[in-house]
Amino acid sequence: MTESPHRGDDQILPFQLDRLAVRGRLARLDAAIDRILTQHAYPAAVSGLLAEAAVLAALIGSAIQPRRRFSLQIRGGGSVRLIAADYMAPETEGGPPRLRAYADFDPQNPPPEDAREGFPLLGTGYFGVLVDQGTGQTYQGITPLEGENLSDCAETYFAQSEQVATRFAIAAAQAQNPGEAPAWRAGGLMIQHMPAPGEHVRDEIAPPSPPPGEPLPLMKADNVAALSGGLEDWRAAAFKLGTVEPHELLGPHVAPEELLVRLYHEDEPRVFPVQAVEFGCACSAEKVSAALGVYEPAEIADMILEDGLVAADCQFCGAKYRFDPQTRTAVRLS
Repeated sequence: MTESPHRGDDQILPFQLDRLAVRGRLARLDAAIDRILTQHAYPAAVSGLLAEAAVLAALIGSAIQPRRRFSLQIRGGGSVRLIAADYMAPETEGGPPRLRAYADFDPQNPPPEDAREGFPLLGTGYFGVLVDQGTGQTYQGITPLEGENLSDCAETYFAQSEQVATRFAIAAAQAQNPGEAPAWRAGGLMIQHMPAPGEHVRDEIAPPSPPPGEPLPLMKADNVAALSGGLEDWRAAAFKLGTVEPHELLGPHVAPEELLVRLYHEDEPRVFPVQAVEFGCACSAEKVSAALGVYEPAEIADMILEDGLVAADCQFCGAKYRFDPQTRTAVRLS
């Protein structure tokens, strides 16, 4: 196994398991996730959900390498109404991609401090994926909120929409070094089976047929892996992933390469160049002007503050803008 020359945080390490025909990503987020979670002072349970979504966006977005943006939008009917995360292409050639995320929850019904992360906070809703390749067209996919967590939804999305067996392991926590303030860290592993064309799903692996009148069940990772006759190897890779410990995902004491060797030393792991990632936002005064410029004067009038301007704050980065209804332009204050 060839080691990556980098061992820092806010990085994504691509890898491949040649013996099992599995590819993957290992992400470690430090300063980026701390900025995302601390700027809004979310309740602990909301921070856990948002961290999971941010890691998913980094893992998936870096794997598909969109030319503009990969987005997750999770909408629910519970106390948490929206979780949004974006992985965005670099602003300059050779620069790092950017990551941003935010959550919206009902201030009249905030999650209790001891609330369990996951779907009890979201209720009924959907897990949405959007890929913008910068060509004027976007790809969208939706799967219902089912399973135990957002990773389960992402796995179902890949099985159902992309026909790729996928599994995730994600952790997030606040860490504190002696003499320093607590800071958030997050980490995750994604593995995907690389299918070979040809075989059909074996009967014993196919989803069971539903009773008459009920919808077909959603495809799962095992169903998809069986399509190419790779079920045994896939289950071996997934089983080993299930042994990973949260502290191994979070780091920094276990290097990414060391973790891969611990999990998959028998499976011929190969690593590729590390991909840096940083917190970043795509908001701008021009975009605010364009967004508010489509409103009719009567609609704008309801938004005007005492100073005669319209306030427009970015939920992702906290930037504050003011829009002048007379000139139809916006300026950034901070």
